[in-house]
Amino acid sequence: MFRTLVLKEIHNHILSFRFVVTSLLLLIVVPATVLVLTNDYVRQLDDYSRRQVEIERYLERYAHFNRLGNIVQPTQPPVPFMTLIRGLSADVDMSAFDNDPLPVVFPLLDLTFIVAILFSLAALVFTYDSVSGEREDGTLKLMLANGLPRAKILLGKIVGGMATLLIPFLISTAVGLFIILLNPRVDWKGADFGALGGIFLGIVVYLGLFTALGTLISTRHRSSASSIMTSLFVWVLAVLVVPNLSPYAASFLRPAPSSTKVNREVFRLTQDERDVLGRRLSGEKTAAVLKDHPVLAGIERMSEKDIKNTMMKDPLFAKAYSVYRKAGQEGWDEANAMQSAKAKVLQDDLDRKEKAQTGLAILLSMASPLADFTYLATDLSNTGMRNQRQFRALSGGWNQAYWKYSERRMDELKKANPTADVWNIAADVHDMPRFAYKEEDLAGRLKGTLPAFAVLAGLALAAFWGAYFSFRGYDAR
Repeated sequence: MFRTLVLKEIHNHILSFRFVVTSLLLLIVVPATVLVLTNDYVRQLDDYSRRQVEIERYLERYAHFNRLGNIVQPTQPPVPFMTLIRGLSADVDMSAFDNDPLPVVFPLLDLTFIVAILFSLAALVFTYDSVSGEREDGTLKLMLANGLPRAKILLGKIVGGMATLLIPFLISTAVGLFIILLNPRVDWKGADFGALGGIFLGIVVYLGLFTALGTLISTRHRSSASSIMTSLFVWVLAVLVVPNLSPYAASFLRPAPSSTKVNREVFRLTQDERDVLGRRLSGEKTAAVLKDHPVLAGIERMSEKDIKNTMMKDPLFAKAYSVYRKAGQEGWDEANAMQSAKAKVLQDDLDRKEKAQTGLAILLSMASPLADFTYLATDLSNTGMRNQRQFRALSGGWNQAYWKYSERRMDELKKANPTADVWNIAADVHDMPRFAYKEEDLAGRLKGTLPAFAVLAGLALAAFWGAYFSFRGYDAR
């Protein structure tokens, strides 16, 4: 009996005009989107490879430590899943705006957008009249008169509506995957297919939520006309309003200082004020050395060549100069430490308040099923906030290794040439540690998306039970 009810719903939907429109839309939009995203991924991959080659060429010719830190900063390569889901890894490149503004003004679609926006709206369009429409046609009264249990009728409508929508979606997605796998530049691994399976499970739950929600709304109305208007209102509220308002609500409830002002103050402390303090402390310490070592008299007016020649002729001068140079560096080190400590207080306060604000915004946004599915899909595909944290952690580890390496190399340069400006001379850095990006393993991603999946599943169950209890008391006359 239940199978018959499901097949009846599928048959009714397939013969409807909305099924034809939805199927054509999915069969056109999904493959076209995948094709565009795949080409965009290949372009980004080529750009990333060219940048890495240019960096290596730069290191061979102009490896100066005062510029090196900015040149070799870690950058994340495009991940293969960006052929399907763009996520947060596809940062907007404003430099491209000068050449072609359309990709910035109208960003590319992806699977997340198609499911979160188009699929949810289609689910409501398919189910807004699932009960009220049957009442208007008189078929609901006939089914109940034949003794069919209301629970089976309701479940048959929800399952039938889901199955009808999944048919064209799975076909269009299969075509999209075929396009991806045909491209030799895209290297999907086993973990990517596992993540795709998790995303499809989220899609089924997401679709079930809106199918149940549409059925719930239909059970609360006597006419299909009023049901469709309520469905659109609920869709706009749940999909558009809640996730977009959550950051503003969080900024009101958990205010944070302006990052622009804080960064400007940090720059002033660590650059302008640091230079003034560094010159003063360095001058004080070197003045004390000059007082204790008369052999260095007039060194401020000597050129680097004169200092080097004098050091070779006079060992006493060389020893005193080493003390002099060390004292000057101690002054600058002390200034750097003092100003960095002041800047750290400001930066830590900003980071703490921004983290609290972001956490609250995420928590508020999870009242929207769109936000829950987006977090689930982007984190599983390594294109979301979880991946950003992974990248920052890898970058932090690399930065520590780089600074240890640079300090060691500059010490070696100082020993080889005590008068050399080690910050501005070319250095051999062939053994410098290179940044290597590594995607988070699938188990970690699945574990990290459990809260979003749990909330999504909870909302789906709430919508189903709401529809069930509402349908129990529905008057079919």
